[in-house]
Amino acid sequence: MNEHKILVVDDEARMRKLVKDFLVRAGYSVVEAADGMEACDLFFDTGGFDLVITDVMMPKLDGWELTRQIREYSKVPIIMLTAKSEEHDELNGFELGVDEYIAKPFSPKILVARVEAILRRAGGGEATDVLEAGGIHLDKGAHIVQIDGAPIDLSFKEFELLAYFMENAGLALSREKILNGVWDYDYFGDARTVDTHVKKLRAKMGDKGDLIKTIWGMGYKFEP
Repeated sequence: MNEHKILVVDDEARMRKLVKDFLVRAGYSVVEAADGMEACDLFFDTGGFDLVITDVMMPKLDGWELTRQIREYSKVPIIMLTAKSEEHDELNGFELGVDEYIAKPFSPKILVARVEAILRRAGGGEATDVLEAGGIHLDKGAHIVQIDGAPIDLSFKEFELLAYFMENAGLALSREKILNGVWDYDYFGDARTVDTHVKKLRAKMGDKGDLIKTIWGMGYKFEP
């Protein structure tokens, strides 16, 4: 049973119920808010939230402004859930400090999986040493990668990059987020180093390199 408390913000009652039902079924505690103003009051007055899932277009206070206000005081993970799917909207969300951006319509099961992944990373929970996806076998302990049973030779950073992609399968990852996850938060180099390593990694992965999708203007997504 999870002990995480999640704030779900959406002006559509049916959408709030859908998200809440799946999260509660997964063992999470859920508090609902019908607009950004109510969410802001709940977040700062009640406290104790481990994650916020918010829509963008809402009365009184929209998701952008809610995110801005939360980010002034907290680094709590935020998932932006919205009908807007334009690239500039996603970029705006990431610039404000949103951890994940999911466009409607969406699969509730995928949403729960992303919630679990974000909370696992935020809590520093133990990750498995062996990752399997799309015919790729990665053993972190032995530092071995096999594709369809055949070993491939990766540099240390290429190995870490592939592991990071597999641990965050299905998530849209900005170059900055990848830099932070693979090169650590104190890395101040050019984000293009991510592109260079991805290019080399794809080449070594052969046909499986196509599993690493480019999100133009933002970053990458690993889709096994």
